[in-house]
Amino acid sequence: MRIDFRSDTVTVPTPAMLHAMQKAPLGDDVFGEDPSVNELERFAADLFRMEAAVFCPSGTMTNQIAIKCHTQAGDEVICDESSHIYQYEGGGIAFNSGCSVRLIHGDRGRINADQVAAAIQPDDVHRPVTRLVSLENTSNRGGGSCYEMKEMEAIGELCRSKGLSFHLDGARLFNAMVAKNEKPETYGKLFDSISICLSKGLGAPVGSLLLGKAPFIKKARRIRKVFGGGMRQAGMLAAAGLYALNHHVDRLKTDHEQAALLGAAIAKKDMVAEMLPVETNIIIFRLKPGLTAPELVKLLEGKDVLAYAITPEKVRLVVHLDIIPAMLQQTINIIESI
Repeated sequence: MRIDFRSDTVTVPTPAMLHAMQKAPLGDDVFGEDPSVNELERFAADLFRMEAAVFCPSGTMTNQIAIKCHTQAGDEVICDESSHIYQYEGGGIAFNSGCSVRLIHGDRGRINADQVAAAIQPDDVHRPVTRLVSLENTSNRGGGSCYEMKEMEAIGELCRSKGLSFHLDGARLFNAMVAKNEKPETYGKLFDSISICLSKGLGAPVGSLLLGKAPFIKKARRIRKVFGGGMRQAGMLAAAGLYALNHHVDRLKTDHEQAALLGAAIAKKDMVAEMLPVETNIIIFRLKPGLTAPELVKLLEGKDVLAYAITPEKVRLVVHLDIIPAMLQQTINIIESI
């Protein structure tokens, strides 16, 4: 039995989700005629009390569309140095939007209002124009760390006072909301745009949503087409997303509990130099000299446990809905035996 902790993107649809996909009514979404896609977009927008949403194939696409909507070539985007939009989207900020990036060294992927204020460029023809601030909640490379709402509100107030757009990469936002007991509408009031992934902890096979005001989403829909993201009979995928939003949010608590148990077992090992706090479903730890992350990953793979080396010294494991208690216990036993 292979136990896959590489990411929460490796999940497969549950039987109930597959049934929902099979019976989904279909149409042509590029013509705006897929009823399942339309229902998903309305549902997500209403959930966050935002005006509109657009369904896309991936979180990378929703983030990149948002950046292009908010900016023009020559502008600058402020974000943490570990942000997904900078680290894992193929240089898309430069390629798609012609923007530069102002990187901040935050706390486990989280930046604060003072840091943002210091990073805003002066009005100087020699400098790019600061146009957008982007946060990531939870932070992937921060070990699934969560922002405090008061800090996001402080950054949002700063953005409004400076005329900056405010975007949230919420690929794992539902993990944060479950961990912090927060409401979607609180985020909808705070951000100009929000990207949410359905294909991570929520367990859908494909898809992300970009949320915002109606004129913003109208522009985003055009950019989606330019990016090649216009899907036709996408209702089967939308039905999986609807099922996930209706049935898989509260169960994220289980992933968090299992991650805490696994993290505690790993932290006891002498080979571990540092363990990031386990707040949600992501475990990241740094190894002491003598064993590299790729070596440990290969060792675990030989025992049918898949993990991911994010640096030569750091390993990441992600808990998700396909990890059952027996798998978790087997992994803990293997860790303890190393």
